[in-house]
Amino acid sequence: MKCQDYSLSRKTERDNLNLNPLQRGGVLPPESREALYEFSDGYSVCDYCSGRLDEIPRPSIHGFLEDMADFINVDHARTVHGAREGKFAVMHAVCRPGDTILVDGNAHYTSHLAAERNGLNIVEVPSSGEPEYRIDPVAYQEVLDNLYDRGEEVSLVLLTHVDGDYGNLTDAQAVGKIAHDAGIPFLLNCAYSMGRMPIDAKGWNVDFVVGSGHKSMAASGPIGVLGVQEEWADMVLKRSDRHHVKELEMLGCTSRGAPVATLMASLPHIIDRVSKWDFEIEKTLYFVSEMEKISGVRQIGVRPKEHDLVRFETPFSIV
Repeated sequence: MKCQDYSLSRKTERDNLNLNPLQRGGVLPPESREALYEFSDGYSVCDYCSGRLDEIPRPSIHGFLEDMADFINVDHARTVHGAREGKFAVMHAVCRPGDTILVDGNAHYTSHLAAERNGLNIVEVPSSGEPEYRIDPVAYQEVLDNLYDRGEEVSLVLLTHVDGDYGNLTDAQAVGKIAHDAGIPFLLNCAYSMGRMPIDAKGWNVDFVVGSGHKSMAASGPIGVLGVQEEWADMVLKRSDRHHVKELEMLGCTSRGAPVATLMASLPHIIDRVSKWDFEIEKTLYFVSEMEKISGVRQIGVRPKEHDLVRFETPFSIV
C-alpha cells in the first residue's frame, strides 16, 4: 500500500509568532520539548507500571500527581485525555441518565457533549448578554430556586471558570457556596485557568475540577487534569470489579507517553508562571487600553479584565 503525502512538516511556530490567546498557554518550555523527544514512543512510561498509571515510580507519575493535587488544592489528582473527558467521568460517576445539571450560558461545547453523552438534561444559567456576557452567581441561585419550585432536582452544578469566548472570570467561590448550600456537588471547568492563574479548589467549595494540558498547562496533549475531593473519591475513582487494580472511570489508564511526560516537565514552569499572574493582568489591562485607542476597537466581555484572554470588536480588519 502506498500512503498519500500527509505533509507533516510544520514550520508555523518557527517562522511566526503565535499570538492566538487560546494557544499561548500550551506553548512548551525547553525542558518539555526535551521530554517530548525522550518519551515519544507510545508506551514510554509503562516500563515500571504494575497496573496503575498514577502509581508509576519511574518516571515519578505518582509524585507528580501528588504535587498537582497540592497545586490546585484537591485530595486526588488524575490525568485524563482532556478536560472534556474529566467532565464526562464526573458526570458518569455522579449522575444518572435523565438527571438535570446546571451549567453557565458561556459553557464550552464539550460540557454540553459530556452531558448529552451521559443522557443528562441541561439547564443553562443565562449570561447578561452583550456587551459583557457576565455570569452572575446570583443567577445560579435564581435558576435553582425556579427548578425547585417546579419540583425538579439538580444532580450537578457546573461552572466555566473562564470562558473561551470572552475571557470572563466568574466567581467560583460564590457559585460553589450556592451549590453546597443546596447540597449539590460542584464541578469547575478550568480549561482556560488551571496553569495560567491560581486555583484553590477547597477554598472555592469545588468538589471536582478539570484543566487542559494543551490549552493552559504547556503540555503537548491530548491531556487534561481531573481533581477530586475525598468525599467523592469512592465514586469517581471506583475500582473495577473484574480488574481490581483499575479505576473504572479512568478506563484503567489515561494519558501516557509524551502527553504526561511533557506535562510533568512543565510543572515547575507552570508554577512559576502562575506566581506572576498579577503581572499578566497588568499587561492585559495595558494591552486593552492601547488597543482601544484604535478607532472602532472595543473590548467585549467583563470590564476591567480579570484574565488574559481578551475579545475585541473590530469592525474592520487589522493588518
